[in-house]
Amino acid sequence: MIKDTILILDFGGQYCHLISRRIREQGVYTEILPCDVSLEEINALTKTDDIKGIIFSGGPSSVLSEAAPQCDLHVFNLKVPILGLCYGHQLLAQHFGGRVEHSKKKEYGPTKVTIDKPVGVLKDLDKTESVWMSHSDTVYDLPEGFEILAHTDNSPVAAFRDHDNSIHGLQWHPEVSHTEKGDLTLTNFIFSVCGCEANWNIGAFEKKAIDEIKQQIGDGKCILALSGGVDSSTTVILASKAVGKNLTSVFVDHGFMRLDEPEFIEKTFSGFDMNLSILNEKERFLEKLKGVSDPERKRKIIGTEFIRVFERAAKKIGAEYLIQGTIYPDRIESGFRRKSEKIKTHHNVGGLPSKIDFKGIVEPLRELYKDEVRKIAKLLGLPKEIVQRQPFPGPGLAVRIIGEVTQKKLDIIKKADKIVTDEIDKLKIKENLWQYFPVLTGTKSTGVKGDKRTYGYTIAIRAIESKDGMTANFAHIPYAVLERISTKITNEIPEVTRVVYDITNKPPATIEWE
Repeated sequence: MIKDTILILDFGGQYCHLISRRIREQGVYTEILPCDVSLEEINALTKTDDIKGIIFSGGPSSVLSEAAPQCDLHVFNLKVPILGLCYGHQLLAQHFGGRVEHSKKKEYGPTKVTIDKPVGVLKDLDKTESVWMSHSDTVYDLPEGFEILAHTDNSPVAAFRDHDNSIHGLQWHPEVSHTEKGDLTLTNFIFSVCGCEANWNIGAFEKKAIDEIKQQIGDGKCILALSGGVDSSTTVILASKAVGKNLTSVFVDHGFMRLDEPEFIEKTFSGFDMNLSILNEKERFLEKLKGVSDPERKRKIIGTEFIRVFERAAKKIGAEYLIQGTIYPDRIESGFRRKSEKIKTHHNVGGLPSKIDFKGIVEPLRELYKDEVRKIAKLLGLPKEIVQRQPFPGPGLAVRIIGEVTQKKLDIIKKADKIVTDEIDKLKIKENLWQYFPVLTGTKSTGVKGDKRTYGYTIAIRAIESKDGMTANFAHIPYAVLERISTKITNEIPEVTRVVYDITNKPPATIEWE
C-alpha cells in the first residue's frame, strides 16, 4: 500500500523524533533521514511512500558556522511543501537570501509569541501563544517573496512563509509538549498545507517488526537481553513470534536492581513460552566498578560487561545474534546520528564495546518512543503491570548513586527506592507520573538523631511527568507525601540525614542524574 509520508531531515536535533511521533499520532507515516540524504535515496522511497512534505529539524549547530550541516539542494526540486523548525527555520531563511545573525538576546524555554498572520501552518492560532524556544541565532530579515507570520520581543521573524504557501519556518518547537498548540501547527502543515490523508497506524508495526527479525536472524539461534521493563518484554513477544524456540531470554542480575527485582522477573517470565536463563553476576559488576566515579565510565563499563556476559551465555547454546529492547531516546541521547549531540551514553548503545562476538545485534524497537512501545505491548497482550512499568535505566541503581558504587551505598539506595515507590504507588497521582525514584547524592551533611550529631548522606527524590521521556516537568507531589517519604527514609536508613526534592525540568536537566 502506498502511504502518504512526511520526510524529516535530521540536522542533529534532540527532538527530531518527537516531530515524527507527533505526526504518526495523527495517522500519517514519517521517515527520518540524515540531513544530507541524496535525492536518489529519497526517490527510492517512492515505491512505498507518497512523499507529501518535508520537515527540517532543529539542531545544535549554528547556520553561521563554516561546518554548519546542509541539505542536498536537490531536495528543493521535489516540489513539495517544506517546514523548517529552529535550525531548519534559520537554514531556510538563509538559503533563500534572508539575514540570520547571532541573537542579541537568546531565547530558551517557554516564550510568548505574537501571531501577526494566522495563516498557513499558523491557521486558527490566537493572537498570543505560548511556545517553547531554544536558539542562539535569529532571523532578522526575509528575502523578497516571503512574509512574516509571527514575532517575539527578541525574534522579529519568529515564523514566516513564502507567497506560494509552500515554504514555512518556525523559530519555536511545535513538537514539544511545552508548546501549547504545537499539535495544531503540525496538523495544519500535514493536512492543510501538504494534503496528507491519515492512512497509517501503529498496529502495522507488529508485522513489520516480526518480518524484520526473521529476515535478520533466519534459522539462527539468538539470545535476548531481558530486563523486565516494557521495552525488553515487548521485544520478547515479537522475537518469540519471529523465531520461536530459537530464542533464549537472558536476565543478568548485576546487583544494581531494585529490591526483590530478580525474584519478580523469574516469577513473571517463567510462565512465558520461551527459554529463560537468569545469571547472577553481582560480584563481577561490582568489582568492575570499583573506584569508578565518572558516570560515562560507569555506563561504558556496564555496557561492556553486559556484552561479555551475553557472549558467554550465547556461546553455551550456539547463539549468534543478540536482541535488545533499545528504543529511540536511548539512541538519540547517546548521539548516534551524524551531527547529533551526545547527552549521555546509554549502556546498550554508546556503552557497547567496539568488538562484539555476535554476528549481529537486532533492535526491533529502535525507532519507537516509550508510549508507542506501551501501545504495542498492550496490543500484544502483555499484563498491565508490565505495560505500565515506569522506566528503569539499564545500569540500574549504579547511575542513581553519585560517585563510586559500593555495596553499602547499594543497600542504602535500595531501601530508599522501596520507600519512595511504596509511598507513591498508594496515590492516584501515580497514573500521571512518568518516573519516581531516589538518588543517593555525593553530598553529606550534619544531622541530629537520638540527640547525637550524625554526618550522613543526602537523598534526592525525583518525580517527573512526561508523555515521551524527551521533555519532562517535575511533578507537584503534595508536601504531606514528601514529608512522609522524608521521615521514613531518615528514620529507617541510619546513614541518611537529609532528603531533598528535585524541582528541575527536562531540559535543562535530564531525567536521571547520571
